[in-house]
Amino acid sequence: MEYIKIKEQKFLIIKNYKEALENSNLEEKFTEYFESYDYIVGDWSYGKLRLKGFNEKTNLNFKKINDKENIKEYLKNYCAYECKYFILKKEQN
Repeated sequence: MEYIKIKEQKFLIIKNYKEALENSNLEEKFTEYFESYDYIVGDWSYGKLRLKGFNEKTNLNFKKINDKENIKEYLKNYCAYECKYFILKKEQN
């Protein structure tokens, strides 16, 4: 298991497809908006990193649109075909 730390928060790297995870770009994009999410998906489109948050059903901020069960669908339908991407899971402090 491999971990990464972003602004004092520890994340488990679930998937790093095509070596998409570049910490310097992630640090820039990761704002407090993403702190409430259980999962962070990052994908590269036209040379730019995009982030999207997803939650477990037990998260108080859970909304169906951000259900972690939708991650595969998101990657298939909203990301460029065969793009580089990563999936991170927030670890409890």
